[in-house]
Amino acid sequence: MTNLDLIYKIATEAIYAPSRGTASFPGMPIDAKDGYLHLSTAPQLAETLRLHFAGQSGLVLLAVRSVNLGDKLVWEPSRGGQLFPHYYGALPLSAVAWEAPVSVAADGSCVLPEAVQ
Repeated sequence: MTNLDLIYKIATEAIYAPSRGTASFPGMPIDAKDGYLHLSTAPQLAETLRLHFAGQSGLVLLAVRSVNLGDKLVWEPSRGGQLFPHYYGALPLSAVAWEAPVSVAADGSCVLPEAVQ
């Protein structure tokens, strides 16, 4: 059974860094374009990294407590009909349980932090 207490946001360090010490993270350019923050569950994470972040370093993985997101967190069908967590608003940093650096090889492979569950 997947632990849905934590869901994950992937960002570049360069875009996320200015939000540290503030109340919220507005998201990545794709989030602004789509009108919501793209999040993933633990089982969806490796595939999201492979498809959208292959060959990138300087990424940060945010573990977000879903219970802290309220009704702005909506589960919607996406890739292959899977339900993905989407957050409609700036991510409150008080909901971030932890953050960790992550890099994705050119072939899309990566090693997730041990704390991902």
